[in-house]
Formats: sequence, structure tokens, C-alpha cells
Amino acid sequence: MTTTAAPGIDCPRCHTPTVVELDAAPWCPACEWNLEAYDAGRSRPVFGWVWVDRRAHRLAYRMTRQQFDRLSARPIGTTGAGSAKVLIITASVLLLAGVAAIAAIGVWLTLRSFPSLTLLPGVILLAFAFVLRPRFGRLDPDLTVLSRQQAPELFALVDEVAAALDTPTPEVIGVDGDLNAYAGQVGLRQRRVLCLGLPYWGALGPQERVALLAHELGHFVNGDPRRMVLTQPAFRTLGEAADLLRPMDNGHRGGLLELLGAALARVFLGTLSRLLAAAHVVLLCIALRDGHRAEYLADEMSATAAGSTAAAQLLDQTLRSESMALAVRRESRAGHGPAAWRTAAAESLAAAADRLPHLRQLSVREESSLFATHPPVGLRRQMVASRRWHEPRVVLTEARAERIDAELAEEYERIRRQIGLS
Repeated sequence: MTTTAAPGIDCPRCHTPTVVELDAAPWCPACEWNLEAYDAGRSRPVFGWVWVDRRAHRLAYRMTRQQFDRLSARPIGTTGAGSAKVLIITASVLLLAGVAAIAAIGVWLTLRSFPSLTLLPGVILLAFAFVLRPRFGRLDPDLTVLSRQQAPELFALVDEVAAALDTPTPEVIGVDGDLNAYAGQVGLRQRRVLCLGLPYWGALGPQERVALLAHELGHFVNGDPRRMVLTQPAFRTLGEAADLLRPMDNGHRGGLLELLGAALARVFLGTLSRLLAAAHVVLLCIALRDGHRAEYLADEMSATAAGSTAAAQLLDQTLRSESMALAVRRESRAGHGPAAWRTAAAESLAAAADRLPHLRQLSVREESSLFATHPPVGLRRQMVASRRWHEPRVVLTEARAERIDAELAEEYERIRRQIGLS
């Protein structure tokens, strides 16, 4: 669908004709009147009540805009130990201490005069602590790990981008079949991992690939609270505890006293579960706001290494990810590999050039959420375009990109067959 003017509707604020894109509610492309509107027909429910979701959307939109305005006016930086990060770390430490205390009490009740009547509650507490234990992550079983001998050109490019940004290099580089890429740390030793989804990597132009690598490597140094070991309890412990305590109706009906006891237990556990869930939501919202700052910083590092033009083009490709997926699937079913994927994705993006400004605006409405892991793509691109323009520090030539693709030829073919059968 192409962008159209909303028939008979002019902006009440500046009298510019409003526009409609993807059957969304109309808005003004000039002053962005009505862009903040909650579009129930296109929005995924968050809390399940429309009136709550509408207010949550408005709050998220306002917070997202305020953060963008604040960050665009100054250097983004890692913000050191900001108040949000201090709160998240403090909460995580307290949660870890709480889990340790539950485990210690469980051990004491289990062993104090074994066997005794305290054995059962002790075992229950130990099981509770086991479920809430810290996790350190592990390699995705779908990740195909590459060696430097298998892909020397790819590893050399990653090294070059890391050196340009002064970031650590990943200890594990792998590929999978997702239209995505990610960087993270796993295991007790927190090994740095970089994963490149081959449909995504193969559909990008050479300089866009540099921008992608720079963005992902930036997550190793941008202070993202979602990737810190010490902050992980804030993201999961309270939510898991709320799930464990949520009362379940097993359908059993006993005598009056049993029914009364079950009702009191449901009230107590239900109230406690809701309080923990509410605290989890608050912590999650605070942590994700700082995660958005980290994403903006990773985009800035992307522009620094690959150049602002390539970083902006990468974000436009991200905005059009559904069209990219369709192009990759079509070419894969026709038996074509990454060269055709890239051509098709570039043609699709070029065909949408006139619509891109409106799609960027629409993303601000549709990607503003209290629980969004990333800022809206439109604001991310606007941030790149509004800051100091960068020339590329790392240039990937067509010839070198072809050599990298040749190193990955076997994996490309495997993924192409999987996509072709899907």
C-alpha cells in the first residue's frame, strides 16, 4: 500500500493534509499531530484491557520522545553509574541475597533434625531457590560456530571493526538462519558471542554489513544493563517468583475447612504474586529505558565505524525487515543465494523510497511500548541523521564481501534450502 492522504482530513493544528500508511490511523506528516494515538486495530495487547493499554501506550510514547529529546541534545555516552543502573544493580543484589537466604533456610529446615516435619517445607524452599537461581546463559543450539580457519576474511573484518571502535572482539562467532543478528555473553566465563543471521547478513550491502558488525560489537561496551551478569535478576527473578506463587485451581473440592483454607491461601498467594509482578514490571520498565540509551549509543558506534550513510541505510533496512524477509524467501525458493537476496532487498528498499519518511514516523507510534527492547527505528535513524556526520573508518569492498560470502557458501546453501522449504 502506498502512502495516501486521508480523504477530507486536514491537520487541525497546521492544516497540512494528513496521511494514512498501512491502514493505520491518520496523522500529520508535518507537525505529527495524532501520531501518538493508540491504534487498537494494529497494536498488540500488553495488559489485555484496552483502556489500560491505551494509557500505557501514551505513557510509553511520551517517555520515548522525552528520552530521544534528552539524548539528542548531548553526547550519549555510557552514562557511568546512572541512577537507573544503580537502582537495577541494587535490586539485583537484593534479589540474589533473597534467593541465597531462601536456599540457606531450606538447607537448615531439611537437615536440622533429619528426618522431621520440617523436611517438606525445607525441600520446597530449596526447589524454590533452585528455580530462582542465577542463570549465565548458554550457546544457542541452532548456532553454527565458525572457526578462524573456516572464515579468515570474516574474522579479519570483525577484528578491524573492533579495532576501529576500541571494543573487545567476540570469542565465538557463529551463524544461524534468522533474519537477525545479536551479540551477548554466555557461560560462567561470560564468553563474548556474535551471531549473524545469514538471511539478514546476506541481504545487506557491504557497508551495511560493517554498520551491523559495529552496532553489535558496540553492545560489549555501551553499558547495556540487559547484557550485564549482575543485573540479570532484575529482569527475571521477580517475574519467575510471581509465576511460582500464582494460585492454581486443581479442581479438588474438600470439606468446609479445606475450602476456607484454600480460599485464604489463594488470597494471600494471589496478592503476593501480583505485588511481585508489579515490582517486576516497574524494574523492567526502568531497565529497558537504559537499554534504549544503549541502543542509541550502539547506533552511534555503527555510524563511527561504517559511516553515517551506511548506518542510516541499515536502519531503513531494519524498518523494512518484513519486505526483506519476503525478498529473501522469494529468491531462495527460486534457487538463488545471497547475491540475489542483496539485489532484491536493495530494489525493495529503493521502491519504497517515497514512503520511508512516513514509515519512519509510523514506527514511532507502533514501536513505542513500556516493554519495547529497542527504541523505534524511526527515532534511531533520526538520531543518526541529527548527530555529527561520520565518514567510514572501515570500508568493505565488493571483492572482499564476495570472499566472505564464499567462505560461508556451505552455510548459505543450507539456510537457502531451509528457507525454500518453509
